[in-house]
Amino acid sequence: MPSAGDIRRRIKSVKNIQQITKAMKMVAAARLRRAQEKANASRPYTEKIRQVLKHVAAGAGDAVHPLLVVRDVNKTGYLVLSSDKGLAGAYASNLFKEVVPQIRGKENAGLITVGRKARDYFRRRGYRIDKEYSGFSEKPGYEHAAAIAKELAERFEAGDYDEIYLVYTEFRSAISQQPVTVKLLPVEESGQQGGEAGKGRQEYIFEPSAGEVLGLLLPKYLETVIYGALLQASASELGARMTAMGSATDNAQELISKLVLNYNKVRQATITREISEIVGGAEALK
Repeated sequence: MPSAGDIRRRIKSVKNIQQITKAMKMVAAARLRRAQEKANASRPYTEKIRQVLKHVAAGAGDAVHPLLVVRDVNKTGYLVLSSDKGLAGAYASNLFKEVVPQIRGKENAGLITVGRKARDYFRRRGYRIDKEYSGFSEKPGYEHAAAIAKELAERFEAGDYDEIYLVYTEFRSAISQQPVTVKLLPVEESGQQGGEAGKGRQEYIFEPSAGEVLGLLLPKYLETVIYGALLQASASELGARMTAMGSATDNAQELISKLVLNYNKVRQATITREISEIVGGAEALK
C-alpha cells in the first residue's frame, strides 16, 4: 500500500498535468473560434465555385482542358489532410479509417499527405507517399492550397494520376467531425442531359473562348476547394483537441478526488495506529 508521501507526490503530479491540459483546452478553444469563422465563411464560396464549374464544363461544348480529360484509371492519387500534432483524441485515427479501405491492397494508389500524422502513419505501414506537406495544419494559408493545387494539376496532366480524391475531416461542431472523400480530378460535369433534367442547365457565352475561361477557372477551382478543405480540417483538429483536453482535464480532476480520498484514508489509518500505540504504551506502564 502506498504511503501518504507517495500519494501526495502523485496528487501534485496529476495537478501539474491538469494545468497543462486545461491550458491546452483554452488555447484550442481560442483558436477554434477563429478557425470556425474562416471555415464557415469559405464554405458558400467553395460550394458555389464547384457548382459553377460543373455547369461551365458541361456547357463548354467541344472545349478541352487537361484537367477535364477522363482516362482509363490505372493510377489513383489521394490527397489526405491530417494534423501535425497529436493530443486530439480520435481525430487522426478516424481519418485513417476513411482512407485505408480505399487504398488497401491497391498497388496503383499514391498518397500526397498534409500533416506529420498522415505521413508517419502511412510511411510506417509501407504505403507509397509521392509528396508530403507539413507545418501548417492548424493555420493553413491560401498559399499552401495554391502550392498543393499546382502539384496535383501537374501530376494529373503528366499522367501520374488518372483520378485524384481529396480526403479530409469536415467540421460540424466542436464535438462532431466527419471524415469525407471528395473527387477532385477529373472534374465531373453536372450530368444533366435533356428532358426535365436539361431545364436546370445554364447556358454560357464564353469570351474570348471556352478553353481560356476554363484555363483560368479550373486552377482557381482546385485552389478554392483545397483551401476550403484545409480550413475544415483545421477547425476539426482544434475542435477535437479542445474536446480531448477537456475530457483529460475532467479525468484528472476525478483522479485527484480519488487520490485525496485515498490519502485521507491512509492518513486516518496512520493516526489511528499511532493513537493505538500510545494507548498501548500507556497501558503497559501501569
